[in-house]
Amino acid sequence: MEKFKVIIVEDVPLELKGTEGIFRNDIPEAQIIGTADSEISYWKLMKENKPDLVLLDLGLGGSTTVGVEICRQTKETRKGIKVLIFTGEILNEKLWVDVLDAGADGIILKSGELLTRGDVRSVIEGKRLVFNQPILEKIVEKFKNTVDSQLISQEAIVNYEIDEYDERFLRHLALGYTKEQITNLRGMPFGVKSLEKRQNELVQKLFPDGNGGVGINATRLVVRALELRILDVDNLIPDEE
Repeated sequence: MEKFKVIIVEDVPLELKGTEGIFRNDIPEAQIIGTADSEISYWKLMKENKPDLVLLDLGLGGSTTVGVEICRQTKETRKGIKVLIFTGEILNEKLWVDVLDAGADGIILKSGELLTRGDVRSVIEGKRLVFNQPILEKIVEKFKNTVDSQLISQEAIVNYEIDEYDERFLRHLALGYTKEQITNLRGMPFGVKSLEKRQNELVQKLFPDGNGGVGINATRLVVRALELRILDVDNLIPDEE
């Protein structure tokens, strides 16, 4: 790995000292050209220097949004500079998404193996989405859960003989559409009467043993579809009208 310049953004002196030690002992190719403990001091440094890498802590002065904005503005105004997040926000998954949307090249959680030479090298060499083990474990867990949910949904659709129009009908009922509005969806070749018939057929499919003699309206039908994973509550997106 060739020599490269780094600016470290960290507002906790003890953690800054530890980070500098990591670079000094494990990543000798890095030249630390400055450190900043606030947004103001960071941009002052950036006026006077052009680093290859910014190692950015998100929690500055008690605010996590400051770090996200530093990342966003750096990626938008300083082309070619890599931004690697080094954060103790180990539970704030929404924050991780925000900073990735802001253009971060990777996220290293201050947990587990911390910052390694391999992580830094990957970012410097242009790899995107560099993560260390703690965040990778969470990403893999989310991925597995998503795949499992999709498989359950696919099995339910097959088992209950749900076709494309059934799924669209149920999904738009869940979104609060009336039957009249659903008939106006692009590629929905049914009138209101046909949808009422389809709703009755779905009731028979999803409640094969009845409902204890209690009538089943559209709301109860939608809830049942969610319970059976025919509908995914996280992906209730309307079609084009």
